[in-house]
Formats: sequence, structure tokens, C-alpha cells
Amino acid sequence: MSAPSLRQVVREQFGAAVDMLENAMRACPDPLWDDASLPVPRRFWYQAFHTLFWLDWYLADSMESFGPPRPFTRDEFDPAGVYPERAYTKAELFDYLTHGRERLRVKLDALDDASAMRRTHVRSKEFSTLELHLYSMRHVQHHAAQMNLLLRQGTDSAPRWITRGGEPPPTA
Repeated sequence: MSAPSLRQVVREQFGAAVDMLENAMRACPDPLWDDASLPVPRRFWYQAFHTLFWLDWYLADSMESFGPPRPFTRDEFDPAGVYPERAYTKAELFDYLTHGRERLRVKLDALDDASAMRRTHVRSKEFSTLELHLYSMRHVQHHAAQMNLLLRQGTDSAPRWITRGGEPPPTA
């Protein structure tokens, strides 16, 4: 068996993080989606939105060209911590998830040894392209874990761990 390529490893692990995000979103019951007893930044829908927004942003070619799909705005960049005017629906966020997966697929299809080491600037930080993908993957997994905690607290259940993206979910 030959060793997997850098692209394959990143695709499978980043895909697993996004799959775990999706599974958490699918597992969330409607009452927990916008639990008014929680502050907005801890509500399930906001965790999903925030994660998808930053996934989208980290895949952008530049700050100037970045624009999330409707109904989302660039307000997430506001340093004052402006939150969306309303809770986003599951359908809206699943559409954003589909958008993010496609952008990620395109970026990872283009990943090779040379492009992986290319330097890029994101806000005030400098990364290699590979490092930025790993940074973004960690961000997705961080929030997927927070969402799984909300599920455990609210339903005493959460989706299982995914080893590699694109694999069938493990059986119970």
C-alpha cells in the first residue's frame, strides 16, 4: 500500500472535522437550536453559523473578494461583536455548509507541495497555505466539539467521532 499524499491526508482529516460539524447540526433538536436561555454566542445556531462563516473566510482568496452567500453578511468581522439580527434556520446553515464543502473541495483539489508552502496573510497573521488549512480545521473541530457539548447537556447524546472524512458513520 502506498503512502497517502499530503492532499489526501488533509482532505480526509479536514473532511472529518466538517462531517462532525454536520452531524452535530443534524442531531440538534429544534428546541435546542435557538435556546433563548443561552446568550447568543452560546446558542447552537450561532455556533454553527460562526464556524461556517470562518470556514468560508479562511478559504477566501482575499478580504476584498470575500462575501458570504445570502442571507449572511460580513458583520461577523465587526470588532464590536455584532450578532445576526435573527437566528438562522437549519436549512440556511445546511446550505452554507454545502457552500463551504464545495469551496473546501476546490481549494484542496489545487493543493500540491508548492502551493502548500506558499505564504499567505490572514488579518495580521502570516501562514503557509497548509498551516492555514490546519488552523481552519482546528477551528471547525473546536466548535463541533462545543456543539457536541451542548447536545450532551441538552439531550444526553451526541454524534460519534469520525476518523476520516467521507467514511460511513460508525455503527453504535
